[in-house]
Amino acid sequence: MADPTPESWRRIDSYLTHTLVEPDEALAAAVADQNAAGLPAIEVAPLSAKLLQLLIRISGAANVLEIGTLGGYSAIAMARALPPGGRLLSIEAEQDNAEVARRNIERAGVGDRVEVRVGRAAEVLPDVDGPFDLVFIDADKESNTLYLEHAARVARVGAVVVVDNVVRSGRVADPATEDEQIAGVRRGLEKLARDPRFDATALQTLDAKGWDGLAIAVRVDPETR
Repeated sequence: MADPTPESWRRIDSYLTHTLVEPDEALAAAVADQNAAGLPAIEVAPLSAKLLQLLIRISGAANVLEIGTLGGYSAIAMARALPPGGRLLSIEAEQDNAEVARRNIERAGVGDRVEVRVGRAAEVLPDVDGPFDLVFIDADKESNTLYLEHAARVARVGAVVVVDNVVRSGRVADPATEDEQIAGVRRGLEKLARDPRFDATALQTLDAKGWDGLAIAVRVDPETR
């Protein structure tokens, strides 16, 4: 079996996306508007968005917390998977990003179930109450341990917690790195491993966004783990 190359994994990503992910005009428009506004192209890949949707449906999640909105791509995808009456709260640090996201969310027809709250997550989260059924963490990596601490606080036992970008082109395995984002990812993974409120694993991904990965955890009761 040949080792993957960027060309081959992008070809496979394209094949899997076209095979398993239905075209979505609203999501495509959200990415186009995000790019036009000069936001970084760091939204989740389509297959990862579909995974988030399936996690919501599998877990029966009705209340979702997202940390890091960007242009609203993942918020739209997750909101579409919510059951009737479901709600999604997304926290975005940058006002300009939030305005782009709100327009995209409204145009996608899910504005009635999504709230975008502006502010640095570290300052907003103390005023957020649960319980949430799924928490998606996709913001500054330096703060992953803080976000996980809040996730443990507001997520119900049995809730799903997803942390994006945990491989970082393989640099997460370099203990000598001086990159604070990589160090933040490592601290977050170590918290997932040692905190008795979480049971976690991680998956590497090779897709249109390159070589990266996701950590997926369940919020558990330490007394019965």
